[in-house]
Amino acid sequence: MTDETDDVPAVNKFPITSIEKTDAPGGGEVDGEWYEYVIGKGSSSIKGKRSGTLKAVTEYVEEYAENLNQRSTLGYSSYAARKVQK
Repeated sequence: MTDETDDVPAVNKFPITSIEKTDAPGGGEVDGEWYEYVIGKGSSSIKGKRSGTLKAVTEYVEEYAENLNQRSTLGYSSYAARKVQK
């Protein structure tokens, strides 16, 4: 038995564009470091902020991008959690 994703070619519609250190949201004093990330390209880009170490944020963003790309490859909407069957 094989995993269904083995038969589907890899698509990278949502590459990690950048991860950069930034100020905390709202400009307030918050403990820890904040990073702003961009996934995707052109009009299909997702921007977000996350606190933590660069390593932890990078791991989160890599997993996020991988999930978006996998859903896109399998025909699910990249913007919805799952496809609804009628």
